[in-house]
Formats: sequence, C-alpha cells, structure tokens
Amino acid sequence: MNVTQLSVFLENKPGRLQNILRILYENNINITALTISETQEYGVLRMIVNDPDKAQQALKGDNITSRMTDVLAIEIDDKPGSLFKVIEAFSKRGMNIEYMYAFPGKNEHKCVMIFRFENIEAAKNILATEGYTIVKKIDLIGE
Repeated sequence: MNVTQLSVFLENKPGRLQNILRILYENNINITALTISETQEYGVLRMIVNDPDKAQQALKGDNITSRMTDVLAIEIDDKPGSLFKVIEAFSKRGMNIEYMYAFPGKNEHKCVMIFRFENIEAAKNILATEGYTIVKKIDLIGE
C-alpha cells in the first residue's frame, strides 16, 4: 500500500533540475508529483514516478545519487478544513509528520496528500481508525 518516492539531492545551480528531468524523459519516466525544498547550496527533489527502480538506475548511470523512500498517499476533499482534520488526527496521537506535499487528485474535488512519517505503520493505523483511505500505488500512478 505504500508509495515509493524518489529523492534526489541537487546543487542549487542553473541546469541541475533540467538535467534530471532530461534523464527521466529519455528513459520514459513519468512524474506524477514532485516538490523541491531548498537551502542556499542545494535542493531536495522529491518525486512520485511511474517506475522508481528504472528512474533510479537511469540517474545512477549519469552519476546522480538518489534514494527511495516509502510514503503514504491519501485522497482528501478539496475544501476548507479537510487538511486540518487529517493533521488533527495525527496531532492528537502525538504523530510527527516529517514532511508532506499535495497535488490534484484524479477525482473531481479531491486532492492527494503525500506524507512521510518515521513510523509509517502507526500512521496507517491512525488513518484507518479515522476512516481515511490510503491511495494504492496503482491508483496513483497507473500501470
């Protein structure tokens, strides 16, 4: 049920992101979602892609280091308060969210939230208790 996220550290210089995207394009890797966080000297590119193993190998072939991480994806209503309710469920149980990001869902009026937790199994239990459905990899990125 987990979704695999590919993370790449990249120098905060012109052309670095373009190079990574070129490699993925040339290897027919589709990016479903991405986020970039940055500091002055480097950034972390986090992506949900259709084939993380193939993407990692393609990047490695160009001497680009990447890491795969399990994350959770849930679909929530695209309306005020929806994200608050999810965060509240974790907060009242003392569950720390390492990071998160969102993108539009395939269903109208929905969005998909990607969450990273230290204890992913505990997060799954909280989501199940609160009635949230974890988005399966196949539903997120297709075949």
